[in-house]
Amino acid sequence: MTMGSKMLKKMIAVTMVCAMAITLGCGGGNSSKSTSAKESDKVTLKLAHNLPASHPLAKGAATFAKKVQEKSMGNITITIYPSGQLYNDKSMNDAIMAGGIDMGLNTVGRWSSVIPAMEVFDVPFLFPSYAQVDKAIDGGLGAKLGAELLKKGVRSLIWADYGFVQFANAKHAITKPEDFAGLKLRGYGEMPSDTIKALGAAPVTMGSGEVYMAIQRGVVDGLTSGTTAMFDRKIYEVAKYLTITNHAYPEFILAMNEKSFQKLSPAQQKIITEAAKEVRDELRKNAQTEDTVALEKLKAKGMEVYVVPANEIGQWQQATKPCWDTFVKHSGKLGQELIDICTKK
Repeated sequence: MTMGSKMLKKMIAVTMVCAMAITLGCGGGNSSKSTSAKESDKVTLKLAHNLPASHPLAKGAATFAKKVQEKSMGNITITIYPSGQLYNDKSMNDAIMAGGIDMGLNTVGRWSSVIPAMEVFDVPFLFPSYAQVDKAIDGGLGAKLGAELLKKGVRSLIWADYGFVQFANAKHAITKPEDFAGLKLRGYGEMPSDTIKALGAAPVTMGSGEVYMAIQRGVVDGLTSGTTAMFDRKIYEVAKYLTITNHAYPEFILAMNEKSFQKLSPAQQKIITEAAKEVRDELRKNAQTEDTVALEKLKAKGMEVYVVPANEIGQWQQATKPCWDTFVKHSGKLGQELIDICTKK
């Protein structure tokens, strides 16, 4: 075989390989185009949360799914798994980051183990009113924390107003910080647990769905939570005493795996973000009303309610001031920036 014929055979072989690569769609720049979504593509997304379906935030998630389906003309379906059916509040965030679930609605307290600055919403007595929380989120808090989430491969869709949290227990009325001595209370994250400890009680960490039975069995004496969750989880059946402190405002975040978001077409992404904004605005308007209605329901169920007078808040702030220092220590410069945003007049 001559040198020329060998060269000809090699050229033919290379040409055939290239032709096969193009036919199979293996050319470098074309593969990404073949997997990009179109506006008319059918998409099904999974959304998990640990709240009872009757909770206001759970209803907000259902409204979000409905809006997305309507705006997409039925092309985007969001299937919701409530009450910890798919993931509980402890395992959900890992699932969102890993892509095991497309979306999850979870408290910032659970995100603080990944992003310490998320604890800002649980810094005791930082927020004096409902309006101040939303002002802080819109004034830079949401953007800064959202950027931190993106570093973890997660997109924040809705900062969902949960309302203020209080203390309930089965032992005795709490009217001052000294009354916490000897109690075991469930905290839903690191900062809530630090707050419980600063007030003189022993914090216990467990999933929210476990609290009712834990109080019933005496594993814990009570918890810190919102009135809406207390009513929906029937805490009034196992804890008689409720103290209204409004000491923290644990936002929930409807978060989405960033890869799941980027698989959508630009039009589909716009539908998701528009529906999220509409639901956020509705939740904001309803948060205070939902808190008040739930409180009245708890009273009607027999809970003894003590509201800390405004002129006594100072002693509670003094008792929990170490928590502010702990927050800044854990979250550094970003934490101080967030404190400054939250306290800005």
